[in-house]
Amino acid sequence: MSRVAILISGGGSNMVSLVASMAGDHPGRAVLVLANDPAAKGLQRAADMGVPVAAVDHRPFGKDRAGFEAALLEPLLAAQPDVICLAGFMRILTPDFIRRFQGRMLNIHPSLLPKYPGLHTHQRALDAGDSEAGCSVHEVTAELDAGPILGQARVPVMPGDTADTLSARVLVQEHRLYPAVLRRFVAGDRTPVLL
Repeated sequence: MSRVAILISGGGSNMVSLVASMAGDHPGRAVLVLANDPAAKGLQRAADMGVPVAAVDHRPFGKDRAGFEAALLEPLLAAQPDVICLAGFMRILTPDFIRRFQGRMLNIHPSLLPKYPGLHTHQRALDAGDSEAGCSVHEVTAELDAGPILGQARVPVMPGDTADTLSARVLVQEHRLYPAVLRRFVAGDRTPVLL
């Protein structure tokens, strides 16, 4: 059984989808939900689902990313995860941290990568006049949002869409895609999931 740790920063809707999917014959189980904000609403949601939780507030560390990551590693390593899922975790991790979990860390990003790495993806898709948008799950590498793509889901861009309406439709697909990719990944299959 693969041990899965999930890192969040906010409400944790993707985390909830991942935890809920890891039941029955699923080859993975959530062993920790870890947030960089002690007030993240997802921590209570995870605790309510019976998953151990921890928080390491990034704010006292200021620009000391190495110090923050050293503190983050304490609960993370104690949970002995086989796989780490970033699910709305809004901190950029250093190459040293990423190397430690190379090939075992996944992230979900709200665009059809390699288009629109970084922030404001929905507005950027609208501004470009794209006919479709979507989300991608990828392996985390030291280059932002540039690791091997393990899955994508597409949604049409509708007339009159705003960044908020597009984001809401993409989020529905995120909640389908991430669990599907995770299940395949923990079973040792890196064939991309296309929804």
